[in-house]
Amino acid sequence: MALSIEQKEQFLQEGFLKISSGLSVELMQSWAAAALERVGYGTTQQCAEPIIWMNHHHQAPISEIAPAAWEALCEIVGGAERIETKILGIESRHFTQINSWVWSDAFIINFSLGAEKPWRTPQAEGFNWHKDGSYFRHFADSREQALLLVLFWSDVETKGGGTFIAADSPAHVAQKLLKHPEGIEPGTFDFPSIIQKCQDFRELVGKAGDLYLIHPYMLHTSSANHSGQPRVMSNPPVVLKEPLRLDRKQANLSLLEETTLRFLGTDFIPPPKSARAAYWWEVA
Repeated sequence: MALSIEQKEQFLQEGFLKISSGLSVELMQSWAAAALERVGYGTTQQCAEPIIWMNHHHQAPISEIAPAAWEALCEIVGGAERIETKILGIESRHFTQINSWVWSDAFIINFSLGAEKPWRTPQAEGFNWHKDGSYFRHFADSREQALLLVLFWSDVETKGGGTFIAADSPAHVAQKLLKHPEGIEPGTFDFPSIIQKCQDFRELVGKAGDLYLIHPYMLHTSSANHSGQPRVMSNPPVVLKEPLRLDRKQANLSLLEETTLRFLGTDFIPPPKSARAAYWWEVA
């Protein structure tokens, strides 16, 4: 799906965009049902955790199961030729391999997180605000988390466990990264101080198959699920072959690079390669 002028402008200004992924109902229902069966949903063997992170079981090329989403994703990052083709291994309680060319059933299933407490709208206090990326040192131009994808595999209505985002956080995250040209280690990002500067909090909702394409600087968090139904979603990473080119003099900047430069407010001088600590390894 080629992005419209309006969609490109929305991503440039707001740092996120909602589209229909084009996943078939049959595939979504099949993968989601199989995942729920694996954790014993609806049986006496059901997982007791209110929210779980699953590893890959099924996977398929995005270009085959969701060609419209693949086209939109590629358009934002500057083309399929810029997307990493190698499979990366990581240590994680969630998935342990990253293949940017496939989507899988490495689901995050929110059964009842926070259901025993009163519903709280998105706000700075009381939530685990963060940006993704536990497997690399963070720079303004990092390639390892080029986009945050929020892909719904079940319908998600308000109060149903949809991801919360701080829509005005990317500019604040950008300034934090600029103040640390040496990079920021995962686990040392001062998210609590950043989120206190934010005022625009939103709840992501939608139908099964809806996809949010989100700038990697966007702070986000899980929310309570008061719906009584499991919320099934995934956050498949997008890794690039090379760091972002954050120099306005460069020709043919991608929409992602243009948006990042807008958040930064200035060009970014890349760090030396020796500074780019990575906590992943090549699998294939």
